Amino acid sequence: MPDEPLTRTTEPAPDTSLRNVKALGIVSLLTDASSEAIYPILPLFLSSVLGTPVAVIGVIESIAEATSSLMKVFSGWLSDRVGKRRPLILVGYGLSNLMKPVLAIAGTWPAVLALRFADRFGKGIRTAPRDALIADSAPPEVRGKAFGLHRALDTLGAAIGPLVAWATLSLVDGAAGFRTVFLISAIPGTAAVIVLLFAVRERRPQQPAGTRPPLGFKHLGVPFGVFTAISAVFALGNSSDAMLILRAKDLGTATAIVPLMYFLFNIVGALVATPAGILSDRIGRRRMLTAGFALYGVVYAGFALASQTWAPWLLFAAYGIPYAMTEGMARAFVVDLVGPDCRGTAVGSYTFVLGLAALPSSAVAGILWDTVGHSAPFVLSAALMLLSALALGIAGRMLKPLETCPGR
Repeated sequence: MPDEPLTRTTEPAPDTSLRNVKALGIVSLLTDASSEAIYPILPLFLSSVLGTPVAVIGVIESIAEATSSLMKVFSGWLSDRVGKRRPLILVGYGLSNLMKPVLAIAGTWPAVLALRFADRFGKGIRTAPRDALIADSAPPEVRGKAFGLHRALDTLGAAIGPLVAWATLSLVDGAAGFRTVFLISAIPGTAAVIVLLFAVRERRPQQPAGTRPPLGFKHLGVPFGVFTAISAVFALGNSSDAMLILRAKDLGTATAIVPLMYFLFNIVGALVATPAGILSDRIGRRRMLTAGFALYGVVYAGFALASQTWAPWLLFAAYGIPYAMTEGMARAFVVDLVGPDCRGTAVGSYTFVLGLAALPSSAVAGILWDTVGHSAPFVLSAALMLLSALALGIAGRMLKPLETCPGR
């Protein structure tokens, strides 16, 4: 006999001004300004300063990103169980922003791996509760706008970070330049924690005992399962952006210029994210995601075929469009597919599965780079992304949103 459906929680009063969403967006902006100053140069630091093979860089990124995703299922579930999102968000942001500047004293790739692990562990703790809090803070009719707005602010911060890295590396040569960037990352990271402490509010009332979802996937329903399976195929092809950075360097881009390409990618993503979210409220998120997955495949095919030094500029700019169309919208769609009682669990479970897919994706990409050719990882990625777009396009009838959690 199936279990009784979970009792529906009380939705927060509509807040069309999205104050809490904006505060969370500023926290993400500052954190990403810190993270993305480091992220586009870390593969270069590993390869040129520490002498790390590309295959090992791929493994480091796979472990780091998989750690983040694996933690999200537990933190999301815990936020549903206790009825509180904010404490987990605070712990996650605090840990990540503490770890990044410590990279300045790292002298070996295992040390970098340990710090990346801790940083992504913090990201894993915060992400699912944060996304659930965004959904808790926004009326359903503007949910796409809320996730798009948050993604726009997040991505704007991700644009500021590479610009800081470029300026620093232009002024300070060699290993000292990399280490200076790592130290500077502490400034916006600290500001992010301060904003979180004083501007972000809990929006979800505590639930009575017995209404909280179990840890697992079964109770989340068929629509959630279908979308998650399709997204896992996409994630298998969506290797770390470190591969794109290394490809730009492979095509002749100077080290100090690579962060500018990443800046361009993030600026495009920031400009597109909010309009994409608003459009998804009108035309439906499945259509938006289908188009985004397909465009991802086209961009990765471009990286595979590129042979000129100008090509990475065009491709990084184009890359910002599908990123904005999918990154926030996938999470908004997950929230659409389940009831409000299990939002944190659903977002965490979704990213847990993507984490399992991420574990081999970057490692395989690094191995293909070293053993087959520098275009090979991008050919595989493009094929898997286009396959996921096709599957999502024909799965419409199986992806009808649910009003409540289907049951345990």
